[in-house]
Amino acid sequence: MMPKKGPIISNLRRDQILKSLKEGKHIDGRDLLDQRSIMIVPGIIEKAEGSAMVKLGDTHVIAGVKVGLSTPFPDTPNEGILIVNAEVLPTASEYQEPGPPDEDSIELARVVDRGIRESKMVDFSKLVIEPGKQVYTVFVDISVLGMDGNLFDASSYAAVVALMTASFNTYKLVDGIPVKTDDKIAMPISDLGVSLTFARIGDTIALDPTWEEESIMDARLTAVYDSEGRLCAMQKGGSGGLKIDDVFQIVDVGKAKYLDIRKKIVEAIENAKSGS
Repeated sequence: MMPKKGPIISNLRRDQILKSLKEGKHIDGRDLLDQRSIMIVPGIIEKAEGSAMVKLGDTHVIAGVKVGLSTPFPDTPNEGILIVNAEVLPTASEYQEPGPPDEDSIELARVVDRGIRESKMVDFSKLVIEPGKQVYTVFVDISVLGMDGNLFDASSYAAVVALMTASFNTYKLVDGIPVKTDDKIAMPISDLGVSLTFARIGDTIALDPTWEEESIMDARLTAVYDSEGRLCAMQKGGSGGLKIDDVFQIVDVGKAKYLDIRKKIVEAIENAKSGS
């Protein structure tokens, strides 16, 4: 994930990165298929229905959830609505300029949205007040505070935790008009989708690329797994291609790694609930 302007990698630095990758290491010293350290803090925004902060290395993301009412889409009259937005704040990087979300931010939102939908994480059938007329709309707003590569996974984890910890006031119909009540319910969560993003740089496949590594990558692939380890969504990025063997390797590595991320997400939520 790159902004319109990015760091100019010198030939010397590029050679250093490529040499490190050939030796089986990220430029920061990790093994190729290791993620950076992850910090997950639920409940970071007091007034949101749900929220979370995630730091993946030096990439820093916050997600907030708000719930409103709207008319359902004609083709899904018995389901609530999900809307994901993403914004890279000007303070996230010296190269990021203020202005409306660009195509990179739009892609980021769509990839996070797809992972939530395709993993069947939220049971949208339980977000209906009156079929065909009134449903709950779940807004997930992602703000990137610091970027050092792999916004997709950091944003996905933040959105997932924000949704898993969300609760909201219900509405009841009074003479056909929805009226807000004091009763609160938890977001109807039925699964947990875990996102893992890989970069192909030359002949090397690397998990969780840094910003410098992304600047010289040929292609990117994000894979999302449900709680049973089933591949439920993929998104390819970058101008280069991927070999079939690359895709098989990515899918297999992701399936071996997703449980560890899932465990960290669940533990962060449980620790927040217990106050530890």
